[in-house]
Amino acid sequence: MNRLLALILLFGVTGWMGTQAETGEADLSALERGKAIAFDRNAGNCLSCHMMDDGELPGNSGPPLIQMQVRFPDRAVLRQQIWDPTIRNPQTVMPPYGKNLVLSEEEIDLVVDYVLSL
Repeated sequence: MNRLLALILLFGVTGWMGTQAETGEADLSALERGKAIAFDRNAGNCLSCHMMDDGELPGNSGPPLIQMQVRFPDRAVLRQQIWDPTIRNPQTVMPPYGKNLVLSEEEIDLVVDYVLSL
């Protein structure tokens, strides 16, 4: 069985968009999943504090999430900020999504990738 057919069978015909290394583009389905987590009021809930993308009814207690690659050129720094923002600012009101097990490691990675696309 050739590699492409094996990947299609593994990921499903409609869900497979290719990997970043194979296509040279970000995996849109992964970005969509990250956005869904970030917008989900019962998961990431980023909209409760941040204006971002096309989100409805955003809060304003956190900075707007725009030009994120300029603000966080090092992906690891942004990931750490989402995982536990109290490391950089013990007085922050941002919840530590990883430290408190609000989001899984995979979910945090998806949110980081999505936020960096803004």
